[in-house]
Amino acid sequence: MSDPIRKKGGFGDLVGYELALWEADRAEVALTLDARHMNRSGVMHGGILTTLIDTACGYAGTYTPPDATPRRAFTLSLDVQFIGAVGVGERLVAMAERSGGGCSIFFSTCRVLGADGRLVGQGSGTFKYITKPA
Repeated sequence: MSDPIRKKGGFGDLVGYELALWEADRAEVALTLDARHMNRSGVMHGGILTTLIDTACGYAGTYTPPDATPRRAFTLSLDVQFIGAVGVGERLVAMAERSGGGCSIFFSTCRVLGADGRLVGQGSGTFKYITKPA
């Protein structure tokens, strides 16, 4: 994405996820798993699922239209449920929605689906808006 507020950078580049959808109160983050995402048992590392949920939930509450001042937040708490094992080559999509909140804190929920539509994991988080300019 050419828009600087939609560019991932840093940890996002390391993991390799992409922001597939971003609109008011909704976001989708996608990732195709490769060998670097696996644990020593050959299935997706739990940190990858956690990262997808945290990232999608955070984006869901911080939508910023193009040319607007970026809105950012940090995670206060995150709850993750690991439901299914996946391996190399699987395409995952983390679909999150902002479920509530106010001026300084918001809540989001997320479901992570495999390419076949099966539920791989889910989670929810509490986030605090950053009020200090970036």
